[in-house]
Amino acid sequence: MKIRGKAWKVGDNIDTDIIIPASYLNHTEPIELAKGLFEPIRKNFSMIVQKGDILLAGKNFGCGSSREHAPIAIKASGISCIIAKSFARIFYRNSINIGLPLIVCPSAVDGSEEGDILDIDFTTGKIYNTTKLLEFLYPPLETFLIEISTVGLINYILKNKNEL
Repeated sequence: MKIRGKAWKVGDNIDTDIIIPASYLNHTEPIELAKGLFEPIRKNFSMIVQKGDILLAGKNFGCGSSREHAPIAIKASGISCIIAKSFARIFYRNSINIGLPLIVCPSAVDGSEEGDILDIDFTTGKIYNTTKLLEFLYPPLETFLIEISTVGLINYILKNKNEL
Protein backbone atom coordinates (compact mmCIF):
# COMPACT_ATOMS: atom_id res chain seq x y z
CA MET A 1 0.00 0.00 0.00
CA LYS A 2 1.22 3.48 -0.88
CA ILE A 3 -0.07 6.90 0.07
CA ARG A 4 0.92 10.48 -0.69
CA GLY A 5 -0.07 13.52 1.30
CA LYS A 6 0.74 16.92 2.65
CA ALA A 7 2.34 16.96 6.09
CA TRP A 8 0.87 18.70 9.13
CA LYS A 9 2.96 18.83 12.29
CA VAL A 10 2.24 18.81 16.02
CA GLY A 11 4.60 18.49 18.97
CA ASP A 12 5.25 16.17 21.90
CA ASN A 13 2.73 14.89 24.44
CA ILE A 14 -0.37 15.74 22.43
CA ASP A 15 -3.09 14.19 24.55
CA THR A 16 -6.57 13.05 23.62
CA ASP A 17 -8.09 16.22 25.12
CA ILE A 18 -6.10 18.27 22.62
CA ILE A 19 -6.90 15.89 19.76
CA ILE A 20 -10.64 16.05 20.47
CA PRO A 21 -11.89 18.34 23.27
CA ALA A 22 -14.49 16.98 25.69
CA SER A 23 -17.09 19.44 24.38
CA TYR A 24 -17.29 17.38 21.17
CA LEU A 25 -17.79 14.04 22.91
CA ASN A 26 -21.56 14.33 22.88
CA HIS A 27 -21.40 13.54 19.15
CA THR A 28 -21.24 9.99 17.83
CA GLU A 29 -20.87 10.70 14.13
CA PRO A 30 -17.19 10.66 13.08
CA ILE A 31 -17.56 13.71 10.83
CA GLU A 32 -18.97 15.72 13.77
CA LEU A 33 -16.06 14.61 15.96
CA ALA A 34 -13.61 15.70 13.25
CA LYS A 35 -14.90 19.28 13.49
CA GLY A 36 -13.18 19.66 16.86
CA LEU A 37 -9.86 18.15 15.81
CA PHE A 38 -6.94 19.96 17.50
CA GLU A 39 -9.22 22.89 18.34
CA PRO A 40 -7.23 23.86 21.48
CA ILE A 41 -4.01 24.33 19.48
CA ARG A 42 -5.16 24.90 15.87
CA LYS A 43 -8.49 26.60 15.37
CA ASN A 44 -10.38 25.42 12.28
CA PHE A 45 -7.86 22.67 11.55
CA SER A 46 -10.68 20.43 10.31
CA MET A 47 -11.51 23.03 7.66
CA ILE A 48 -8.02 23.12 6.16
CA VAL A 49 -6.86 19.52 6.35
CA GLN A 50 -7.45 17.56 3.13
CA LYS A 51 -8.26 13.93 2.49
CA GLY A 52 -5.00 11.98 2.29
CA ASP A 53 -2.94 14.41 4.37
CA ILE A 54 -0.40 13.01 6.83
CA LEU A 55 0.12 14.02 10.45
CA LEU A 56 3.64 14.27 11.89
CA ALA A 57 3.85 14.14 15.67
CA GLY A 58 6.48 14.17 18.39
CA LYS A 59 6.83 11.84 21.36
CA ASN A 60 3.96 10.21 23.25
CA PHE A 61 1.24 11.17 20.76
CA GLY A 62 -2.24 10.26 21.97
CA CYS A 63 -1.49 10.16 25.70
CA GLY A 64 -4.28 10.79 28.17
CA SER A 65 -7.62 9.02 28.27
CA SER A 66 -8.34 5.84 26.39
CA ARG A 67 -11.23 7.27 24.39
CA GLU A 68 -11.55 5.98 20.84
CA HIS A 69 -12.94 9.35 19.77
CA ALA A 70 -9.42 10.69 19.18
CA PRO A 71 -8.35 8.33 16.37
CA ILE A 72 -11.90 8.33 14.98
CA ALA A 73 -11.82 12.15 14.70
CA ILE A 74 -8.40 12.06 13.03
CA LYS A 75 -9.47 9.45 10.49
CA ALA A 76 -12.77 11.22 9.79
CA SER A 77 -10.88 14.46 9.08
CA GLY A 78 -9.22 12.78 6.09
CA ILE A 79 -5.79 12.21 7.60
CA SER A 80 -4.51 9.01 6.03
CA CYS A 81 -1.62 8.21 8.39
CA ILE A 82 0.24 9.45 11.45
CA ILE A 83 4.03 9.36 11.64
CA ALA A 84 5.33 10.01 15.16
CA LYS A 85 8.41 9.66 17.32
CA SER A 86 6.31 7.50 19.67
CA PHE A 87 2.67 6.79 20.49
CA ALA A 88 0.81 6.25 23.73
CA ARG A 89 0.04 2.53 23.94
CA ILE A 90 -3.77 2.74 24.15
CA PHE A 91 -3.96 5.32 21.34
CA TYR A 92 -1.82 3.02 19.18
CA ARG A 93 -4.15 0.09 19.80
CA ASN A 94 -7.32 2.13 19.26
CA SER A 95 -5.95 3.46 15.97
CA ILE A 96 -5.21 -0.01 14.66
CA ASN A 97 -8.68 -1.16 15.71
CA ILE A 98 -10.40 1.57 13.68
CA GLY A 99 -8.07 1.39 10.67
CA LEU A 100 -5.86 4.47 11.10
CA PRO A 101 -2.29 3.58 10.02
CA LEU A 102 0.52 4.61 12.38
CA ILE A 103 4.27 4.67 11.77
CA VAL A 104 7.03 5.18 14.31
CA CYS A 105 9.84 7.00 12.50
CA PRO A 106 11.56 9.80 14.47
CA SER A 107 13.88 10.65 11.57
CA ALA A 108 10.93 11.39 9.27
CA VAL A 109 9.38 13.67 11.90
CA ASP A 110 12.66 15.52 12.47
CA GLY A 111 13.51 15.68 8.76
CA SER A 112 10.15 16.97 7.52
CA GLU A 113 8.30 20.24 7.89
CA GLU A 114 4.67 21.17 7.73
CA GLY A 115 3.63 21.50 4.10
CA ASP A 116 6.13 18.94 2.79
CA ILE A 117 4.71 16.27 0.49
CA LEU A 118 5.39 12.73 1.70
CA ASP A 119 5.14 9.41 -0.13
CA ILE A 120 4.79 6.35 2.11
CA ASP A 121 5.28 2.78 0.97
CA PHE A 122 4.00 0.52 3.73
CA THR A 123 5.34 -2.63 2.08
CA THR A 124 8.97 -1.48 1.90
CA GLY A 125 8.99 0.72 5.00
CA LYS A 126 10.07 3.84 3.10
CA ILE A 127 8.93 7.41 3.57
CA TYR A 128 10.06 9.76 0.82
CA ASN A 129 9.88 13.51 1.36
CA THR A 130 9.37 14.75 -2.21
CA THR A 131 9.77 18.38 -1.11
CA LYS A 132 13.23 17.92 0.40
CA LEU A 133 14.25 14.84 -1.63
CA LEU A 134 14.93 12.82 1.53
CA GLU A 135 14.20 9.18 2.28
CA PHE A 136 13.47 7.74 5.72
CA LEU A 137 13.27 4.06 6.63
CA TYR A 138 11.24 2.27 9.26
CA PRO A 139 10.65 -1.45 9.89
CA PRO A 140 7.82 -2.44 7.52
CA LEU A 141 4.81 -4.26 8.91
CA GLU A 142 3.73 -7.74 7.90
CA THR A 143 1.11 -7.76 5.12
CA PHE A 144 -1.75 -8.76 7.43
CA LEU A 145 -0.84 -5.96 9.87
CA ILE A 146 -0.86 -3.42 7.04
CA GLU A 147 -4.35 -4.58 6.12
CA ILE A 148 -5.60 -4.47 9.72
CA SER A 149 -4.20 -0.98 10.22
CA THR A 150 -5.89 0.31 7.06
CA VAL A 151 -9.31 -1.37 7.24
CA GLY A 152 -9.63 -1.85 11.00
CA LEU A 153 -9.68 -4.96 13.13
CA ILE A 154 -13.41 -5.75 12.88
CA ASN A 155 -13.45 -5.38 9.08
CA TYR A 156 -10.33 -7.53 8.81
CA ILE A 157 -11.91 -10.28 10.93
CA LEU A 158 -15.17 -10.17 8.96
CA LYS A 159 -13.31 -10.34 5.65
CA ASN A 160 -11.07 -13.23 6.77
CA LYS A 161 -13.39 -15.09 9.18
CA ASN A 162 -13.23 -18.34 7.22
CA GLU A 163 -9.43 -18.30 7.22
CA LEU A 164 -8.85 -17.37 10.87
